[in-house]
Amino acid sequence: MADTVKIGTRGSKLALWQAEWVKTALEEQSPGTAVELIIIKTKGDKIQDVPLAKVGGKGLFVKEIEEAILDGRVDLAVHSMKDMPAEIPEGLCIGAVPERADPRDVVISGSGQHLDKLVPGARVGTSSLRRAAQLRHVRPDLDVQPLRGNLDTRMRKLDDGQFDAVVLAAAGVKRLGLAHRITQALMPDTMLPAVGQGALCIEIRENDPRIGPLTRALDHAPTRAVVTGERAFLHKLEGGCQVPIAAHGGIDGDQFTLSGLVAELDGSVMIRETMTGLVSNAGDIGVRLAQKLLDRGAGAILDRLKAEADEN
Repeated sequence: MADTVKIGTRGSKLALWQAEWVKTALEEQSPGTAVELIIIKTKGDKIQDVPLAKVGGKGLFVKEIEEAILDGRVDLAVHSMKDMPAEIPEGLCIGAVPERADPRDVVISGSGQHLDKLVPGARVGTSSLRRAAQLRHVRPDLDVQPLRGNLDTRMRKLDDGQFDAVVLAAAGVKRLGLAHRITQALMPDTMLPAVGQGALCIEIRENDPRIGPLTRALDHAPTRAVVTGERAFLHKLEGGCQVPIAAHGGIDGDQFTLSGLVAELDGSVMIRETMTGLVSNAGDIGVRLAQKLLDRGAGAILDRLKAEADEN
């Protein structure tokens, strides 16, 4: 069928929820267009027993799907924006960034205790070096441990008593109808989110005359501007999942404010800055903020962590 649009997606519950949301939106705004989901397994999905930082490489959850767009097996892909590497492969582009959901991280604890009330030595699980570093910074007395698997797997490990608490992205928890399990939403001054967290990325082939106009209708200009600033920050730092980098932006009128940080793995050093400017300059603000952190010593941290990751 000529009008069928094929969406490439991972097979997890959350990925399928996100892809179904885009499918419905495309069908509603373009009646007569049939949309099909194509499940593609990525390297990040196949390797579940190793912490993300040790798997190595960029694009752990997107590379195989991007290859499917490039070779024509699918027309577009739906990713979590926080999974997107700073650089997009040649021939591809971000076709749309829908309106962002809650960008924060949340604590879900078996005992219902907030982060500051967890007992010393409490075992806290997270899949992210960014979260782990910030947790260790605010609560160095906690036992922060790596936690892999999809959201269902992580919740099961919590409920089985393997962890006293887990820290997850609010957007994923809410999208899967688990908001009632949230113990505490962490504000950005405590836990700065990942670049793009809470936003979706609709990735397409560059200059695609059929798919480009279809996806453009789903773009949310303020979200795209904020994500552009955050991703410019990430790109300047050449960051990936092997280093604790965070950034979160917001818009107030024509003003864009971006906070970013680079941390030591153990949370002992946290280099953090905030910068404000015009929304139209979001990308430039991201670059300048990253440079400000580099000038304060973030470069030495990043170089050492990348070298250690390469050795392993």
